[in-house]
Amino acid sequence: MNTKIFKSYDIRGIYPEELDEKAAYTIGRATAIYLKAKNIAVGRDTRPSSDALFMALCKGITDASSNVLDLGHATTPLVYYASHESGIDGSISLTASHNPPNWNGFKITKSDAVPIGINSGLRDIEAIGNKGEFKASLIHGNVIPTDLINRYTEKIASFWDLRDKKYKVVVDAANAMGILELPIYKKVEANVTVSTLYCDPTHPFACHEANPLNTETLEELRKKVVEEGADLGIAYDGDADRVGFVDETGAIIPMDFITGIICAPVLVKYPQAAILYDLRSSMSVKEEIEKNGGRALECMIGHSNIKKQMREENAAFAGELSGHYYFRENSYAEASTLAVIFLMNRMRETGKKLSELVTEMRRYFHSGEINNKVTDAPGIMAKLKEKYKDGILSEMDGIKISYPDPSGGTLWWFNVRSSNTEPLLRLNLEAKTKEMMEAKKAELLQIITG
Repeated sequence: MNTKIFKSYDIRGIYPEELDEKAAYTIGRATAIYLKAKNIAVGRDTRPSSDALFMALCKGITDASSNVLDLGHATTPLVYYASHESGIDGSISLTASHNPPNWNGFKITKSDAVPIGINSGLRDIEAIGNKGEFKASLIHGNVIPTDLINRYTEKIASFWDLRDKKYKVVVDAANAMGILELPIYKKVEANVTVSTLYCDPTHPFACHEANPLNTETLEELRKKVVEEGADLGIAYDGDADRVGFVDETGAIIPMDFITGIICAPVLVKYPQAAILYDLRSSMSVKEEIEKNGGRALECMIGHSNIKKQMREENAAFAGELSGHYYFRENSYAEASTLAVIFLMNRMRETGKKLSELVTEMRRYFHSGEINNKVTDAPGIMAKLKEKYKDGILSEMDGIKISYPDPSGGTLWWFNVRSSNTEPLLRLNLEAKTKEMMEAKKAELLQIITG
């Protein structure tokens, strides 16, 4: 197999040059062997190559004497939901998320949606596959059609709490898997009027990139929200494990602010629970969690890191700057529409527009993520640690250095971390004043770029 397809958190590559049916068969068989699985749940997206890769993957799994519980076309959150079922030893979501349609891949978990990443099983699966010493099986598994969509829909929809309040929303699924989340909204159609944008399953991926983190993809959603007088706009990524939002004015909402806003209804359900926030998040996120009685815990970046820490802390919720929102209710995994529900519940509870809730979060000045190509990342990191040695250092993920405010709280902070895949250093910083943020940004970039 092409070793390039094994990434930090999943398997992903261009079809068929990097990832083809032979590789899918090998990955399926190697995964079943690694998990010692009796049953593996498999869902797939609607990419042109998904059906062919699914058939090959299933052949590999069943040749290893394991059964495939075929979820059909499924969002990644639904696959995670399925992995919690009794007797399921693992799951595979056949998707390449927001990548172009000529890409495909596999997100693999153990039971209960425990992720398998490069340091937690993917290298073992790769080694088993490349060894290629598969014995002939005396017993072959079966492919068993398994429909869990109604149960999944009922469970997620059970968290709606809009009472007599009515809203209008615009949902942009980018003609991808977010379409399958729409039945959750139908459960409250007396309260929520849904207008759709690119929710046509017959033309998969035939529109903009399915990636709300790329703000250019939100332009049509922003316009439609304003034109229709909607209360908010909702944008799913390709496999619906990420979600982005725009408010009623068409403004794009920073994804860390969503964590701060929805922590309140989560903490109503789970008082004093631990809530994790991405270490790049605004200081206002931590403040909101603590104000609402939660235990605010900073976390590393990346879903496998976050899910591991959530389990260790029995956290109720975690939010990541990339638009991943994780819930205890879905085995500590992503549940994007549950984030929508808690957000709208918060709007109902406060009686406030989304823009008003966001304004309350805008207490500080954040740079956003700034990427810089570098040739000596370790050397630059050492220089930064020396330059700012009078600050409070954390090496949880890259380096984060904070400076306390004598009057309370934090005056300013920055985080610099290396990309897993490119020769880049990623910089985020925040300060109490815009002037300080701009000055510190210039100072840091001078060191990083030379």
